Amino acid sequence: MLALIAGRGHLPDKVVAALGERPIICAMEGCLPDRLDPDLVFRLETLGTLLRILAERGVTGVCFCGAIDRPALDPAALDAETRPLVPIFMEALAKGDDGALRAAIHLFERAGFTIRAAHEIAPEIVARAGIPTQGKPRSTHRADADLGDRVLAEMGAADEGQACVIRQGRVLAREDRAGTDAMLAGLAGAAQDAPGTGAILFKGPKPEQDRRIDLPTIGPDTAKAAAEAGCDGIVIEAGGVIILDEPRVVAVLDAMNMFLWVRERP
Repeated sequence: MLALIAGRGHLPDKVVAALGERPIICAMEGCLPDRLDPDLVFRLETLGTLLRILAERGVTGVCFCGAIDRPALDPAALDAETRPLVPIFMEALAKGDDGALRAAIHLFERAGFTIRAAHEIAPEIVARAGIPTQGKPRSTHRADADLGDRVLAEMGAADEGQACVIRQGRVLAREDRAGTDAMLAGLAGAAQDAPGTGAILFKGPKPEQDRRIDLPTIGPDTAKAAAEAGCDGIVIEAGGVIILDEPRVVAVLDAMNMFLWVRERP
């Protein structure tokens, strides 16, 4: 049996739809799924109890999917089964997002669960190489995509974000813990008077990222935010980025004369 650690957004819905039977849906308090009713709601301070309950219910695999905020730890709320995990929690919370996620994977694997990737269950959600939009990247965009690879490698080494905005060899913005939409919103005001500035949104997994969890994702809202920020298009890594509702993403970009380039990593 499978359990989902489900967060916000459309991804949990896609995973549930791809499964032959309904999984046990678990959600962290404060990060409930948009459209799924959770069977179990937990806090970081009760994670040990959650692990026991899942084992008792015959769960063998766990899939993390959807957006989950980095939680704070309230020592006073720890239950007895979670208290022994505190040293791992404290180490994880002191790290960047990738380090924290690796710690989460370790806790579930140590408890005997197999971690399954969302795109393993629903492979159609992962971007396939190509340019599905009417618009196509130009030579300047291709050069900026090469730079994007190097920028993400630097960001990955520092355990930072999974996206950046580049224009003509200049990095305009780098994603931080606030996420891609916040990064694009920060550029939108400056871009309103200069649409089509030549910029690209470049997004992909960190070079050493464990791809079973937190694979970067784009959807229609990302396309709209990139348009509002004045980007010419979006470049993502083939096989390394999830596209939610690709037809709508393409429709939004076509309407704005933008492109989507699903690019093979060189």
